[in-house]
Amino acid sequence: MDIEQICFEMICHVGDARSSFVEAIQQARQKNFSQARELIENGKLNYHLGHAVHARLVQKEMEEEVNHLSLILVHAEDQMMSAENFKILSEEFLLMYQLFHSKCDW
Repeated sequence: MDIEQICFEMICHVGDARSSFVEAIQQARQKNFSQARELIENGKLNYHLGHAVHARLVQKEMEEEVNHLSLILVHAEDQMMSAENFKILSEEFLLMYQLFHSKCDW
């Protein structure tokens, strides 16, 4: 598999992860806390799949199979970091909404 295909695989996994994290925040806002937790766990699974792909790329670079920096790789890594940030935020938002809704009657 060439580097571009591996990068696209990574982008797909972390893109799915980010979508799950964003949807988890939306579900938490609507008091669907168990659905939000499920989405976060699904997002973590996809994130880890993307991270494993990234590890393969690093391994290839260490073995000197990759000797150039491509824009698609930079994009894939940017997407991975974005997903990681949304993971952290979705977990915090879930806690915040749970606390908020436990204190409010609406």
